[in-house]
Amino acid sequence: MNRLSEQTSPYLLQHAHNPVDWYPWGEEALSKAKNENKPILVSIGYSACHWCHVMERECFEKEPIAEVMNAYFVCIKVDREERPDVDAVYMDAVQAMGVRGGWPLNVFLLPDSKPFYGVTYLPPQNWVQLLKSINQAFTNHFDELADSAEGFVQNMIASESQKYGLVEGTVHFNADDLDVMFEQIQRHFDTQKGGMDRAPKFMMPSIYKFLLRYFDVSQNPEALAQVELSLNRIALGGIYDHVGGGWARYSVDEDWFIPHFEKMLYDNAQLLSVYAEAYSLTQNPLYASRIEQTIQWLSAEMRSADGGFFSALDADSEGIEGKFYIWTQQELQSVLGEDFDWFSKLYNISAQGNWEHGYNHLHLTEPVEHAAKTAGILTDDFAGRYENAVTKLAEKRRERVRPGLDDKILASWNGLLIKGLTDCYRALGHEEIRELAIGTGHFIAGKMTTGSKLNHSFKNGVATVTGFLEDYAAVIEGYLGLYQITFEEDWLQKAQQLTEYALSNFYDQSEGFFHFTDAYGEALIARKKELFDNVIPASNSIMAQNLYTLGKMLDRDDYIEISDKMLSKMTKLLLADVQWVTNWAALYCQRAVPTAEIAIVGGDADAMRKDLDRFFIPNKIVMGTSTSSTLPLLLNRTDINAKTAIYVCYDKTCQLPVTKVEEALDQLAGV
Repeated sequence: MNRLSEQTSPYLLQHAHNPVDWYPWGEEALSKAKNENKPILVSIGYSACHWCHVMERECFEKEPIAEVMNAYFVCIKVDREERPDVDAVYMDAVQAMGVRGGWPLNVFLLPDSKPFYGVTYLPPQNWVQLLKSINQAFTNHFDELADSAEGFVQNMIASESQKYGLVEGTVHFNADDLDVMFEQIQRHFDTQKGGMDRAPKFMMPSIYKFLLRYFDVSQNPEALAQVELSLNRIALGGIYDHVGGGWARYSVDEDWFIPHFEKMLYDNAQLLSVYAEAYSLTQNPLYASRIEQTIQWLSAEMRSADGGFFSALDADSEGIEGKFYIWTQQELQSVLGEDFDWFSKLYNISAQGNWEHGYNHLHLTEPVEHAAKTAGILTDDFAGRYENAVTKLAEKRRERVRPGLDDKILASWNGLLIKGLTDCYRALGHEEIRELAIGTGHFIAGKMTTGSKLNHSFKNGVATVTGFLEDYAAVIEGYLGLYQITFEEDWLQKAQQLTEYALSNFYDQSEGFFHFTDAYGEALIARKKELFDNVIPASNSIMAQNLYTLGKMLDRDDYIEISDKMLSKMTKLLLADVQWVTNWAALYCQRAVPTAEIAIVGGDADAMRKDLDRFFIPNKIVMGTSTSSTLPLLLNRTDINAKTAIYVCYDKTCQLPVTKVEEALDQLAGV
C-alpha cells in the first residue's frame, strides 16, 4: 500500500494499492520535488469518473509503468471534489495549453509547481512514451520548459477582468437586454429533443432557471416551450433511472438515451430546484413524480447516519460501465414473467438489446401512459401493473453488485441540496421534505462549521479542508431557503455570519469579485476567481444572488450594491454569449423588474406562506412571524383584527395589507 492508504477521500483510497508511489497533495510531496529536483506529475480525478478507472486499470496498476513514473516523477493524486482549488488552477493551465480539459487530468509541473504540459486519458503505450519524452525534455531542455511554464503562470495570475475585458458600468438593468440574451441562447436550442444543440448533453440546470425567470418577465411562450420540452425529455430519457430514481451526470448521445452512468449529488440537487419551479408553473404531474422519486432515492441511498448527503455513485460496477442499470432480455423475462410482453413493447426491449452487447436500457420519449397508448398496451389497470413491474425490477437490482459510493460529504453540494429541497417543499408542500431540508441544515451547522468558518469535506466523523467560496455560496443560499420555509430567524443569522466571513476573507474589493479560496487557506501558484456557470453555477454568481436576497431581507443596501457591481461587470459576457453565464442571467431577470417583498404576520403565518408558495413567483422574498420581529421588513407590522396579514411591498413601499392569499396574488399580478 502507498501513502494514499492514510487518506479519507474514496478516490485516493481507490489508488492506495497501486504500485505507483503516490503522494496526496501537500508539503511532503512538493518539498520532495524541490529537494530532489524532480518534475511533478499531478493526476486529478474523482471516484465516479469512468475514464479515471480505466486509466488506473491500464496504467497505474501495472508494475512496469509504475516503475517509469516512480523513477522520473514525484507522483501526486488529487480528488478534484475534495480539492477543487488545485483542480481549478491546473485545469486553467491545461486549457491555456490548448488541451481540451477533462478527467483524468494529468499535469506535469516543474519542481516549483509551475505547469508546463498536460493531458487527459491516454492508453498505456502512449502514456509510457509521454513519460519518457517528458523526462528527456526536463533533463535536456529545462530552460525551454521553464519559459513555457512561466507563460502559463502569468496567464493564470492575470485578473479575470483583464482576461475578459470586464469593466464596471452604470448599474442599470434593462428588461430589453433579457430579450437579447434569450434570442442569443435560443440559437443553440435543440428544438426537437430538448437541451442544447450538441452531444454529449449535460443538463445544465441554470439554463432552465434563467429561462423560467425570463418567461416570468416576458411571457415569451418560446422560452416556456423549450423548458418543457427539455425537462420532459430529461425526465423520461435513459438519463433518468426509471427503476430507482435520480439522474445520471450526462447523456452521451443527443437523445438523452444512454447516460454516463454516475449519479452526482450536485446534479440531482439542482434538478430538484428546476423541476419544483416548473411544477409550480405548469402543474405537470410528471415533474412532481420525478421530484418525489428522486428525494426517495436520495434519502434511502445517499444520506449518512449523521444527516449529510454523500457525493456520488460510480458509473461502474463489476468493472463494467452501467452494469447495475442495464438488462438483458432474458433477465427481464425472468423477473417480470407475464408482465414482460407489454413491458418490452413499452421500452423497446429486444434480444439484441436497444443499446450494445445485448443489453437494454430503459428509455421513453413521452409520459408512460401516453407511450402505453401509442404501443397499444394501455389498460384500465395499467398504472398499477406498471408500478408493480418497476418494483419487481428494483427488488432484483438489490441483488446486484452495487456501484461504488463516494461517501465523503461536501458542504457545497449539501448546500445545493438544501436549496433543492426547500424549493420542492414550497412547490409540493410535503412536510417530510421540509424536515429533510432542516436536518441537512443542522448537519452542516453542527458538523461542518466552526464559528463563522466552513469546512469543505466531512468523512468518518471528521470535517477537513478549509472551506472554499463554493461552500459559503451554496450553504448561504440553502440557509436563506430554510428561513423562507420556516421563518426561523436563526437560519437568517447563520446566512449573514457566513456572508460577513466571505466578504472579509474572499472578496477582492479592487476587482469586485470573490476569490475561490480563503485568505487563510493554502496558497497555490494562482488564486482563482470562478465566474462562468457550468454544470454547477459559478460561486461568484451564487454569491451575487445571495447578497441581493440578503440585502433585501436585512435592508442592507451595501450588500445589494456589491451584488449590482458584480452583475454590471458581467453584462458584457451576458450580452455576448449568455449560455455560459445563465445563473448570472437569472439574477439579471430579478434586477430588471421589481422584486416582491412579502411579509406575513400573525398566528397562521406558516400556513399562509405554504399556500402562497404553491404559485410560481420566482422574483420574491418571503419573510414572516407568528408574533413579532425586529427584522426590517417585519418591524412594526401586525396582524389585522387577529387575522394573519400579508404585506406585499416593492422597494420598501407596501400596499395595503390583506388577509387572504388570493388578495395578495391579485396585488402581485397588478404590478
